[in-house]
Amino acid sequence: MQLKKLASFLVVLAGLVTASVPAFAADPQNTMIITLKDGDVTIALRPDLAPKHVAQIKKLVRQGAYDNVAFHRVIGGFMAQTGDVKFGNMKSGFNAEAVGTGGSDLPDLPAEFSTSEHYKRGVVGMARSQDPNSANSQFFIMFAPAPPLDGQYTIVGNVVTGMELVDHIKKGDEAQNGTVSDPDRMIKVRIAADGK
Repeated sequence: MQLKKLASFLVVLAGLVTASVPAFAADPQNTMIITLKDGDVTIALRPDLAPKHVAQIKKLVRQGAYDNVAFHRVIGGFMAQTGDVKFGNMKSGFNAEAVGTGGSDLPDLPAEFSTSEHYKRGVVGMARSQDPNSANSQFFIMFAPAPPLDGQYTIVGNVVTGMELVDHIKKGDEAQNGTVSDPDRMIKVRIAADGK
């Protein structure tokens, strides 16, 4: 009898865990895989929240623009920022003084702020300047909740697996706003639907 109760509990628990993983995580067309030094991080992109931003990210991924791009600004307990395809490629044209100021050759995007989603651990958001309509290619992954970002920065995805690998990205100097010397990088970035 105890075994039956335990089995029933496990079935309910499995259902709850499955229900907590968003349905969009299974869509290979909107699943981005970032290979880091320690393995792969899988991100469910959110075209339901930010269709223009997600389309631009996917275009850059498919161009190979994010491959070898540095995590140039990493603040422990806050976030890891990457995606400067102009100045951040560590194999071609890396510029330590300019990284973080560039974007891509694609146009900047109009804000797609969400009030229904919140900045918490594993959320992926778009970096921008003071202008709300200036996001381009840079994005950041949250280490922890940051309610002041809610409704101020476009949310483009959520880490589904590999957050423990994001935790191991080399942190920057807090006195230098998280600037990282000899930064870690995204070795390869792909969309799951495109295969390896």
